[in-house]
Amino acid sequence: MKRNIDMKDISDGNLYMANDMVKADCQDCKGCSACCRGMGESIQLDPYDIWQLCDGLDVTFDELMQGKIALGVVDGMILPHLDMDGEKKCCSFLNEEGRCSIHAFRPGICRLFPLGRFYEEDDFKYFLQIHECKKKDRMKVKVKKWLGIANLKAYESYIFSWHSFMKKCEEAMGQLSEEEMKILQLFVLRTFYQTPYEAKLSDGEAFYREYESRREMVRVKLGI
Repeated sequence: MKRNIDMKDISDGNLYMANDMVKADCQDCKGCSACCRGMGESIQLDPYDIWQLCDGLDVTFDELMQGKIALGVVDGMILPHLDMDGEKKCCSFLNEEGRCSIHAFRPGICRLFPLGRFYEEDDFKYFLQIHECKKKDRMKVKVKKWLGIANLKAYESYIFSWHSFMKKCEEAMGQLSEEEMKILQLFVLRTFYQTPYEAKLSDGEAFYREYESRREMVRVKLGI
């Protein structure tokens, strides 16, 4: 999701790389779950997130749709997001102790927090969101350690690829009829989300290969 804001208003003014130190460590949150509540439809999920959830929970995409995730329209595309449940509007994966029940395979946006991504022409960097986390005495931590993602370089390449693809889809939507737009929306949803990935949670490289294969198929079939 694009955000048209001034970086000076939301960040400490710095951009970070994977090996940089950043004041993001909330010291295991100490039971605070403020960032897991009242988030609306903002915790959007990319194909890697859905693959991890499906394999980690041993469920299908359709089963996740039964109270765990929901669909919304983002920049013209139909994309899944974490569902907020109950009177307190908390994440459906938050347990009674206020802890994440899927922490080992939590979505990328959850791993990032309170960091964000700043996309440039051919890459992206990280920035620190200074108003989001309620924890005041955060410690410095290396970005890649905070993210805790195996083979972070491959993951970052995938993230930039997906971001670029979403941009191309948005651009294409402006030239399509309403019926053609619906076809594109459902095709992308089915290709990258609803169709199961054969890769197992322990083999991220296999997921990236499957993703690239599907991405190439879409590139050839649709020219985007």
